Amino acid sequence: MRYTGPKNRIARREGMDLGLKTPGTKSHANLLKKINVPPGQHGINKRKKVSERGKQIRETQKLRFMFGLSAGQLKGYFLRAVQKTGNTGLFLSQFLERRLDNVVYRLGFAPTRASARQMVTHRHFKVNDKRVGIASYQVKVGDVVTFAKEASVKIPAIEKALANKDMFMAPWLEKKATVGKVVGECTSELIEKQIILRLVIEYFSR
Repeated sequence: MRYTGPKNRIARREGMDLGLKTPGTKSHANLLKKINVPPGQHGINKRKKVSERGKQIRETQKLRFMFGLSAGQLKGYFLRAVQKTGNTGLFLSQFLERRLDNVVYRLGFAPTRASARQMVTHRHFKVNDKRVGIASYQVKVGDVVTFAKEASVKIPAIEKALANKDMFMAPWLEKKATVGKVVGECTSELIEKQIILRLVIEYFSR
């Protein structure tokens, strides 16, 4: 089941910004002030020594929350990745990065993955000129992602996201105005800046 509780609580528990709140909002600012203070009445005194298994669980949970997946969905991606010959961590990253909701987010068409998932589900986007309403849809190299209609661009959340000039663009994506394109194979680089994928693989391999 996908987590629907307080997002700042999750980020504070993991001790890092998982991209769950829209940058620039009051809620995001509050998160950054308390990011190193765990949730709960005992705050920082609640920290305990974590076992190796505990570390595996925490990294797996961080990855799950970051992409807004249920435990079953993430395990499903792992099982698909482990069936391929080669680097399991890379294949897992590719399955996650190629999700349409993530691509919409990476292109800067939405402020968070959660809002990107909602807009994809509401069929605000096209892939190769065909409307797609499935957030988990896997894009391929050469695919072009555009808005389904001009009115979609006028949605406040989308307007604000498009106006953000500081948005980092993944090297395997290309954007011109409101048109995005997958120009190369995605890597695990961006995920590994926040997640220790080795621990996630170890967790699912037990």
